[in-house]
Amino acid sequence: MKKYRFYLGTLIIGLFLGWVLFGNSSTEKVHKHAKEVQVNKSWTCAMHPQITRAEAGDCPICGMDLIPIESSADGLMANQFKLTANAMALANIQTSIVGSGKIENNLIKLSGQISENEELNSVQVSYFSGRIEQLYLSSVGEEVFKGQLLATMYSPELYAAQQELLTALSLKSSQPALYQAVRAKLKIWKLSENQINIIETSGSVQENVPIYATVSGTVLEKLVAEGEVVKKGQPLFKIANLNTVWGNFDVYENQINRFKRGQDITITSNAEPNKSYKSKVDFISPILNTSTRTVTLRVVLANKQGLFKPGMFIEGKIKVINLESSKVITIPSSAILWTGKRSVIYLKVAKETPVFEMREITLGNKNSATYEVISGLNIGDEIVTNGTFTIDAAAQLQGKNSMMNKKGLVTMDGHKAHLGKDTSANKITSSKRLEVSKDFQNQLKEVFSNYIVLKDAFVTENLKTITKQSKIIGLLLSQVDITLLKNNEASEHWGALEKQLAVGIDAILNTTTIKEQRKYFKQVSVSLTAAVQIFGVNKKVFIAFCPMADSNKGAYWLSIEEKVINPYFGDAMLTCGEIKQVIE
Repeated sequence: MKKYRFYLGTLIIGLFLGWVLFGNSSTEKVHKHAKEVQVNKSWTCAMHPQITRAEAGDCPICGMDLIPIESSADGLMANQFKLTANAMALANIQTSIVGSGKIENNLIKLSGQISENEELNSVQVSYFSGRIEQLYLSSVGEEVFKGQLLATMYSPELYAAQQELLTALSLKSSQPALYQAVRAKLKIWKLSENQINIIETSGSVQENVPIYATVSGTVLEKLVAEGEVVKKGQPLFKIANLNTVWGNFDVYENQINRFKRGQDITITSNAEPNKSYKSKVDFISPILNTSTRTVTLRVVLANKQGLFKPGMFIEGKIKVINLESSKVITIPSSAILWTGKRSVIYLKVAKETPVFEMREITLGNKNSATYEVISGLNIGDEIVTNGTFTIDAAAQLQGKNSMMNKKGLVTMDGHKAHLGKDTSANKITSSKRLEVSKDFQNQLKEVFSNYIVLKDAFVTENLKTITKQSKIIGLLLSQVDITLLKNNEASEHWGALEKQLAVGIDAILNTTTIKEQRKYFKQVSVSLTAAVQIFGVNKKVFIAFCPMADSNKGAYWLSIEEKVINPYFGDAMLTCGEIKQVIE
């Protein structure tokens, strides 16, 4: 009996010691885990990262337990994403370390625009009230000369003043002061000596009084129409002397100390890129534009031959001063994506692994093939300098921040996609439309039309048509005339997009299985979507998305109809997906 009591006592003492040594630790771990659950409010699936939930649970696709986004299998933050080594090699993605760049020969480029010389502008006004009977100017842009007949006008008050003149003329000998006062009144209303003498000689009143140009120049604005009643002092025409014009350039506030009046500057224009013109800095505005954080630097350009037109884009090369006073960060233009006023790059956040995230930056002046970076980057950052559009496409498809998707896209799970319900937290946001010529839009529209035929061939899984259409699209891409794009932003956009489209089309042609071809078709679709959003094709275009395509990674495609016909599965899942956006 004593033996059993001894064993029982030993067991109780052992349990007590175990609780003392390990119990508190376990309790702390439980509390710690509970706190972690409260902090990590976003959950995803390790196998299907497109799934995002506000609370823990099971993956609706595979049934696995969801894990916190902050502590996912790869240890990535919410808007970071990882590419495979194969994807990096296929897209020829290259990165570079950001350094403190040197501006060659201290020369930088400024972007500017021609405007009329406001010091030589003149507004032709009406010096009396009345009605415009006839205009002798047909359109804006006409050249006028001082003394040229611009219009005729009926004015009741001027009619009465002419009658008063004839009455005063008859009293000229007895009341000369009254006569001179009436004549002076007509001169104030800009009637010439000759006009007044004609009235006196004829002895009759003119019903319609001619209005003559008071200056010579080019008509910039026609502010009235025939039959319109105008008031005294109302503007009729805006006339500018374009023998000299202004070139206005924007300078960022942190660059102001690099410029001063009298600096030499060389001007070139898109109209004549092989010709340059010398001038000097004439004026630097003392007022900062608070919305753009820039000041205006102005030059005066001789323009007797009319080579410079108001509104024309120009570039200026100028040798800056005080360059050593501030560090200059420069990056190649190939690293930059533009969407409206936003400029974005992709940062490689891990040195040893291909993990990336988007970052918005503020650009300064362009110099050759590089841009200054005003804010958003630091020396030592590693950025993508080749294959930027491919990186952006990967970010977009994984629901991360991207050029086309500023806030990130939370993708629907497969089950809800079939039900046609939209559980997306954010829609794809449109890129700002750039103004381009109709000829360029028509060439892009031809590419788009053949893309639609290619998309339909993937729907029917017609390998012969897929090959044929890919060849046609490749040929059309090579024939798009980039010289139709008259500004640098549009040219750089299309240059990068055309390259990505060509890479995708070549990959389709060099692949024999439709499964692999669909992966490259996804790449082509993303690049063409960006092109249609930025340039337009004068046609309503639907952007569709299937979250189950490409092994549940998701894929977009373009369509000319609102009905969903999925090109990524054939007959197996023909209606899987939904319309995400409409491009007008």
